[in-house]
Amino acid sequence: MEYIAQSVDVIIVGAGHAGIEAALASARLGCKTVLFTLNLDAVGNMPCNPSIGGTGKGHLVYEIEALGGQMGKTADKVCLQSRMLNRGKGPAVHSLRMQADRVKYRLEMKKVIENCENLSLIQAEIVDIRKDGEIWNVVTRLGAVWSAKSVVICSGTYLCGSIIVGDVAYSSGPDGMFPSDILSENLRKLGVPLVRFKTGTPARIHADSIDYSVLEIQEGDKNAEHFSSVEEGFSTIAEMPCYIAYTNEETHRIIRDNLHRSPLYSGHIKGVGPRYCPSIEDKVVRFADKQRHQLFVEPMGDDTKEVYLQGFSSSLPEDVQLEMLHSIKGLENAVVMRNAYAIEYDCTDPLSLDAGLEFKEFKGLFGAGQFNGTSGYEEAAAQGLVAGINAAMRVLGKEKLVLPRNSSYIGTLIDDLVTKGTNEPYRIMTSRSEYRLLLRQDNADRRLTEIGRSVGLVDDEAYERFILKKKHIEDEIERIKNTGFGPSEDLSKILEERNSTPVSNGIKMADLLRRPEITYECLAPIDKERPANLSDREKQAVEIEIKYEGYIKKELAEAERFTKLEKKVLPEDIDYYAVKGIRAETQQKLTKFRPKNIGQASRISGVSPADISVLLIYLDSLK
Repeated sequence: MEYIAQSVDVIIVGAGHAGIEAALASARLGCKTVLFTLNLDAVGNMPCNPSIGGTGKGHLVYEIEALGGQMGKTADKVCLQSRMLNRGKGPAVHSLRMQADRVKYRLEMKKVIENCENLSLIQAEIVDIRKDGEIWNVVTRLGAVWSAKSVVICSGTYLCGSIIVGDVAYSSGPDGMFPSDILSENLRKLGVPLVRFKTGTPARIHADSIDYSVLEIQEGDKNAEHFSSVEEGFSTIAEMPCYIAYTNEETHRIIRDNLHRSPLYSGHIKGVGPRYCPSIEDKVVRFADKQRHQLFVEPMGDDTKEVYLQGFSSSLPEDVQLEMLHSIKGLENAVVMRNAYAIEYDCTDPLSLDAGLEFKEFKGLFGAGQFNGTSGYEEAAAQGLVAGINAAMRVLGKEKLVLPRNSSYIGTLIDDLVTKGTNEPYRIMTSRSEYRLLLRQDNADRRLTEIGRSVGLVDDEAYERFILKKKHIEDEIERIKNTGFGPSEDLSKILEERNSTPVSNGIKMADLLRRPEITYECLAPIDKERPANLSDREKQAVEIEIKYEGYIKKELAEAERFTKLEKKVLPEDIDYYAVKGIRAETQQKLTKFRPKNIGQASRISGVSPADISVLLIYLDSLK
């Protein structure tokens, strides 16, 4: 029996990483928001590896922070270990990764939500979402009908979730939580296109059953970096080590001998899994020539004995999992606290969404996170932030936020999803962007803080901090470009120590910094006018901007060309079958996807440069 509950501005379904950012964004923008979760104890849960950031993913977290989101701030507070990945490569691919305390992260996020003005957190299973004119009605399993102008679906891996271990399969969400089966059925009835994906997670083992003495230790960075611009919130426990173990030929033999029992190869698993995070049995088959695979032994928290074995995801039967595990050096006596499993779930086809993450056919209904076909906490949070902002913008009668791909990795992620779609759980990587040198971690705030401010999520304190940092960087770059050094014994010594070409005449400091072997810090002994108030982040930004200035200018020019294509808007009612000169395949795809502009059209698979030229000519003829 249904009954009328409440009317609010925005409803968020699901309190994972996407739902949290969506709900906080909506509420902080002044909209009365309700966040529904299947279980209050699973808010912000990390059912897979308890880490935030990583290659490409760290960029997303910095961008979420710059726009006024929450993930980076909370990760800083519960950090167990912080490491900057890819330091041996260029700054475009430097990526911060934090091992986080799983329980503390969840509790901290729940506290932030509970104390957020305009936001209510409610435990309830949503079983139906239906439209009544301009209003959406959301129905709980107990019959409560909530109404709102905007609804954001952030269902994660819960829609018709099915846990699979060997030949055992049962209906479940991650970590033994209840699945959401009825909602999936009703979304289909509504007309929301759903597909079936799969992911998985490794076993959790007891710390005291591990022989750490034979494992490789992996310490965190001594001068640990953090995501937030406020250093005071950074965890003081960020010193826990991780370890590295390796599979061996015996491990691989056990896997090969039991492939017939793997649901991945028996056909029991129907969903498509993530290519870039395969199970260990998939690795052994795909990379048959490799004698071993690296495994990361990582803590789940500072007050728990649970340890996560990254790289050892599996859906093999439990007895095989134990045999595999005990064949690994250092894990011969490992005690499993939670076995590995695969999980299949329903999610939507992201091609049904626009660049603001609103369904094209269902105005006011938004999607975010794994529901949109992605994998990873960071990808989910990034989408949640954008979807939450746009759900609120609809209520407030304001323009939708759309981040172009040349502005951010968030823009790249969303653009890839809504123009190209995905046939597997999508994962962000630095290689997915054409503008890697422009979209670095160190300049995320300079790229996006003004946008976050204009939306209304960056408060006065954060904005003043940003303005001061920006001024410090700009002033120092200007000073360096106007500072020169004459020949001297001190300069010669610096150049000799760095195996750098000596100078016989005066030289600009900027020209010295452009040499790969010369750093900002190594010039300190002869740089007498250097300001004392620059932070490490500001110094890093200054050095990168000067050292890579030529390359950055080239990418800026390419980004400007991209922007011009994005500004060439395609009429909403355009009949592509009436445009002479484009191929039939292109006419079909453009009619189906309805790109907003020439830039989006050019990124649709199968649309050729010749087709784009015809479209440009057609647009000119309409003037």
